[in-house]
Amino acid sequence: MRLKWVPLLALVMGVGGWVVTTTLQAQSRSNDANITMMDNCSDSDPAYNAFGGCPEGAPFPGSNSYRGDVSVAEFFALLFSPLAPGGQVIGHPSWRNEPSYISIGAGRTVRVTNRGGRAHTFTKVNDFGGGFVAPLNGALIPAPECENPADLVFVPYGGSQQLSGLAPGLHKFQCCIHPWMRGAVRIN
Repeated sequence: MRLKWVPLLALVMGVGGWVVTTTLQAQSRSNDANITMMDNCSDSDPAYNAFGGCPEGAPFPGSNSYRGDVSVAEFFALLFSPLAPGGQVIGHPSWRNEPSYISIGAGRTVRVTNRGGRAHTFTKVNDFGGGFVAPLNGALIPAPECENPADLVFVPYGGSQQLSGLAPGLHKFQCCIHPWMRGAVRIN
């Protein structure tokens, strides 16, 4: 009796595996030139007021335009791990770039949009490193491109930035505020 279910189970597993594999291949081979900067700062945590509020710079903090659930206490609790040696910054996983890697054809413009509640940068760097906010760097040495905030492009909550004219090759980018927010853009 159980043996008659084996072919059906094999078929279901095969189709499921094909869907997962196809989806992952489609994402890694996508020609989509869009990256979203994300975080999930809590719009109801008044502790963010000391850092400009959440959403940062929005005309109506706490309005229905943004909802997040990460408190300042949780943000700092996940900044470092006791398992990471020597103060290596881990960063809250909600603060990220999605996707963190894209591969696109030459001549395409990359659009980076901030859907988080905090301001971010998407700064081209030669090597990943720390940013200009020392307490968020841990043991990371600041990337030279991040050392002077006056030279940076800040993307506010709801804002976007466009990158064009990138030469063929691999280009590294990071947030100079939250240095674990990294990305790479390959131009083919």
